[in-house]
Amino acid sequence: MRNPRRNFIKIGTMFGVGSAFMPLQFCSPSKKEEQQSLSKSSEERKSKLQSFGIQLYSVKDEMAKDPKATMTALAGFGYNQFEGFDGGKGVLWGMKPAEFKALNTDLGVRMVASHANVFENLDSQAVDAKEAGLDYLICPWIGPQKSIDEYKMMAEKFNQVGETLKSHGLKFAYHNHDYTFVTLDAIIPQDILMENTDPALVDFEMDMYWVYVAGVDPSDYMSKYPGRFKLCHLKDAEEDKGNGEERGVLLGNGEIPFSDLVKKSKDLGMEYFIVEQERFVGTNPMEAAEKNAIYLKNTFEF
Repeated sequence: MRNPRRNFIKIGTMFGVGSAFMPLQFCSPSKKEEQQSLSKSSEERKSKLQSFGIQLYSVKDEMAKDPKATMTALAGFGYNQFEGFDGGKGVLWGMKPAEFKALNTDLGVRMVASHANVFENLDSQAVDAKEAGLDYLICPWIGPQKSIDEYKMMAEKFNQVGETLKSHGLKFAYHNHDYTFVTLDAIIPQDILMENTDPALVDFEMDMYWVYVAGVDPSDYMSKYPGRFKLCHLKDAEEDKGNGEERGVLLGNGEIPFSDLVKKSKDLGMEYFIVEQERFVGTNPMEAAEKNAIYLKNTFEF
């Protein structure tokens, strides 16, 4: 996600009788058949990415107009997890926590996390988030820091935020952009954040797009810190045509090797796979959300 404050300070489905006289073995499948059936069912379940979500920022304009209708449509596309953001009405879109949780329950969706300003009113945000059923509050943006020492200080702030959220029964994570993967004084700033935060208090959400466009292999980086990245953003990038950061395309239409990347990341502790798209060429946000859901339903085999 881009800086939400930058974007929103500027503004704000559903989906007989005769058998009693027959020998038992003719009335029910054999144990072998049952085992084969169970094995097959297990393989079928295993072959799909069972749970995946969408960052609601991907459809921010639709959310601003009618959040309930938009979330209902997204659930109909097959998303069973949502990740929120503050679009000017709070991360619960003006709804009371119990109302928000009931809506998601009715839709068969879990709101697993929300991006939020974790440096202001954290306790009150945490109370609402916990009642609404969220697991995480996530810091989406800190901006490029001027020095490695500033990144160390930010890491300590993350520890403090994580401690506060833990006291409310919630978890904290930081969502990266490209700037923490651009060397500063011959150091990758993301390393500073990883190595100076307590794993018991701070998780990370890898935005695979931003890691990739910064020139770093996402799976290689996750391998350095297994178990630290619990959530990720899936956002594809077309070949760089000199347009810098503006490379977002539909999943499967770019050059990020998600088929292998998702498998590897699961082995490295990834739990939540969340679609995000911010650039729409030849499509629109809701159509893109539907096509990305189809991609996630049909691409992966484990």
